[in-house]
This record gives sequence, C-alpha cells and structure tokens, in this order.
Amino acid sequence: MTKKPKITFLDSATMNPGDLDLSPLNEFGDCTFHQTTNEEETLANMNDAEIVITNKVNINSNIIAQSTTLQLIVVCATGVNNIDLTAAKDSDIIVSNVANYSTPIVAQHTLALLLNLCGNTHQYLGEKDLWPESPIFTRLAHPVTELNGKIMGIAGAGNIGSLVGEISEQMGMRIHVLSRGKSSSSIRPEWPRINKADFFSQSDVISLHCPLTKENEYFINSDTLEQMKPTSFLINTSRGGLVNENDLAEALRSSTIAGAALDVLSTEPPQKDHPLMSDTIPNLLITPHIAWISLEARKRLLEGVITNIQSFLSGNPSNRVA
Repeated sequence: MTKKPKITFLDSATMNPGDLDLSPLNEFGDCTFHQTTNEEETLANMNDAEIVITNKVNINSNIIAQSTTLQLIVVCATGVNNIDLTAAKDSDIIVSNVANYSTPIVAQHTLALLLNLCGNTHQYLGEKDLWPESPIFTRLAHPVTELNGKIMGIAGAGNIGSLVGEISEQMGMRIHVLSRGKSSSSIRPEWPRINKADFFSQSDVISLHCPLTKENEYFINSDTLEQMKPTSFLINTSRGGLVNENDLAEALRSSTIAGAALDVLSTEPPQKDHPLMSDTIPNLLITPHIAWISLEARKRLLEGVITNIQSFLSGNPSNRVA
C-alpha cells in the first residue's frame, strides 16, 4: 500500500472518554473518528475506508459485501463476536483483535463484584439511614460469606480466568476448571479439570471467562443453575450471551442460587423491560460493562490497535482471527 489508507474508527467514545490521545493513529492514514455508530449509520460511516476500527459496532455479511474498499478490520477488544468472520474471510478482509490488554483490571473487577456479593456491601450501604438506630452500630441484618476454604469454579482458564483463580487461591479458595473438549489452555495444569455436572454441583463460586461461541451460548440456564448449590454465586465478566437471563432472574427470585454479579448483558444497552433490570430481583449486582476501562488498560489497547495496523501496512498482519 503506497499511499496512506483511509482509516475509520466507528465508535471511538467506547475507548476514549477524553483522557486518551488517539492522535498517534493519524500517522498511519487519513483518520475519521466517529464517537458512536448505530446500525443504520454503519455502512455510511465505513464509506471508502480501507481500515476500520471497531469496539462494539456489528459488522455483518451485508455490510462487508457492500464495503468494497475494506481490507482490514481491527477490533479494539479480544472478543470478535460482533464481526461476521466467515464473510470477512470470503471477501479476503483481514480481521485482527487485541488480546491480554485488560487482564489485570478485569480480574480486579471480577473479584470486586464477588467480594461485594459475599459481604452484602451493597445492602449495608443502602441502609445508612438505619445506622443511627443500631445500638451497637455493627449490623447483622445481611449474611456475610467467607471465601476461605470455598471452591472457585473457573469456566475459561485463559489469562483472565487464571489470574482470577490465582488471586482466589491467595484468599484460601480451592480452584477447579470446567473441562472443555476444545479448550487449548494449559495454564495452571495443577488445577483439576472436571466435567460439567461436577463443576456446577461442587462450585461455591462460578466465574465465567470464556469467549461466546455457538456451543456455549446460554450454557448458564435453568438446568445448570438448578445443579448449583443454593449458597453459590455466579460471576460473569465475559459475554452476556453465555447466560439465559430469564432463567437467571428466576433462579435468583426463587433462591436457587445465593447471588449473581454481572458486568455484561446479552443486549447492550439493555431495554427497560430487560429481565434483569427489575429492582425486585434479590442479590443481583450489575455494572455497565466497565471491567476493562481503566486508563492503563485502554492505553495498552491503543498500543495493540497501532501494532495491528502497523503490521498490516508492512505486509505481515498480526493477531489475525480471520
């Protein structure tokens, strides 16, 4: 590529709320930055672009077929389920992602959610008006769960899941991993890989860290939730589509499990009538997909995006997923 390409960032606001300098991208081409792009705007915003950067915008087969100049899609995330990879491959469009940029902060957020659930911190903070009425100040209104000696079940023992397990071990937890036939992870081989039935029935905490695939979509559902202990917790900082949200809402209302904490939903942003948006669901914490957003992580993410563009322009594409 002899001339500088046209580069379009479809949703730069997802990565830069104002504290990150995206100007280094201008070195590699004629850059257009869209704060956000909705479904109706996608094709027009990609017009004539040779390189497209996206975090959350869906690029489907129809968009790909009409984007005749497109050569590279850089997903500024690890997950690429918003891209039709088959259509991209069929059109000789390279797709690259950025891995491992968010590992420390996602692990940190995962444990923060779990610790809040175990301490019922959200419940106590919501009762400050009652504190003056407590003669001993210490309130015993909500149970506090001690993690020491409990079993942490990791679904997806990649970099993030393994770090969550390592931190959990330091708190005295025992770790086991959901055995998956297609998993290539060999991190921490000393942790037992166990079958699905034992994984759900034995875990005191289940933390999800696997990519969303056709095989595991909604694998947290009424059947698997009913296999869990009534004292157990579910944490999901991975992908919303791993969880059947209607089934989870019912499991929490019926005390099938003790609590859940999520950073992701199947539809983002959720509709007002989303099954988990109700204030009547007990022991549920939801954060708005913020596990990855530390400034440090976003700086690493930008470095990864730049690396992918540089390697593509040099003729040796890196981090290819298609």
